[in-house]
This record gives sequence, structure tokens and C-alpha cells, in this order.
Amino acid sequence: MVSEAQQRAKKKWDDKNKDKNRIYRYRSYARKFIRDLATDDDLKELEELIHKRLNNSNE
Repeated sequence: MVSEAQQRAKKKWDDKNKDKNRIYRYRSYARKFIRDLATDDDLKELEELIHKRLNNSNE
């Protein structure tokens, strides 16, 4: 069981860090999709997107 003080502290942190929480959540969704749900075609498409993104960031 979590104390009221811990709940308040977590809510305060969550309120101040909405962007970080969004990133953590989306990263978790992406990993779950890749591990458990993606087809071979999905993985190939994601691989292409990642490759393009990495190449664009190097320019």
C-alpha cells in the first residue's frame, strides 16, 4: 500500500513532468507492439522508418 504522502509526491512529479511521462508511455507501447504484436511486415516498415530517421538526424 502506498502512503498518502507518496501519492501526493507522485502526483506532483507527474504534473510537473507531463512530457517525460508521455515519452515513457509511448516508448513502452512501442516496445510492447514490437515484442508481442507486430507482424514481419510491420517490423520491416518500422525498420525502414528508423533507418530514415537515423540518416536524417546525421545530416
